[in-house]
Amino acid sequence: MLAPIFASALAVLWLLLPSYVANAIATIPRGRGPPMDFGRTWPGDGRRILGPSKTWAGYLFAGVVAMPVALLEAGLILAAPPNLTLVPVLAPSVAAAVPLAAILTFGGMTGDALGSFVKRRLGRPSGARTLLLDQLPFVLVPIAVGLGVYPALFVGVFGSWEAVLWLLVYTLGLHAAFNWIGYKAGLKKVPW
Repeated sequence: MLAPIFASALAVLWLLLPSYVANAIATIPRGRGPPMDFGRTWPGDGRRILGPSKTWAGYLFAGVVAMPVALLEAGLILAAPPNLTLVPVLAPSVAAAVPLAAILTFGGMTGDALGSFVKRRLGRPSGARTLLLDQLPFVLVPIAVGLGVYPALFVGVFGSWEAVLWLLVYTLGLHAAFNWIGYKAGLKKVPW
């Protein structure tokens, strides 16, 4: 049996891995396709709703490509020996995990877009570094939706201080690492 802090570390990473993958690969389409806000401005401030970096191509690509990660996780834990309880079971079958996969991936991309919306309202230009708004919305939206739709799973994973600690460590650390890699690979204009 693992100590609670290590069990929590595995559970948080296991559950949020599809969100992390979606967020990391959203830049692969390189801004092609129409922007999610279709170039429109917010009536209250005249600034773009989301900005040019949030495109439908990135949103859909990331969600569709990352969904198999969640489905693979669901299948792997179901195929594991019953006494192996290192990570939570995501669903009773791979097919039953499809809605959860959508919440984790498309919810993550929606959270990322929400972060951009808030940044624009704060007057921050697209690509400007904004601590916490760059990192947290893409995990907080799927967690919030998951708490409503799959409360037993999400409370079981995030119902401890250890889980919150790991959420911050993974999200802030992985976000920085993947952004730096994306920048070095020429997929991002800035390393944050």
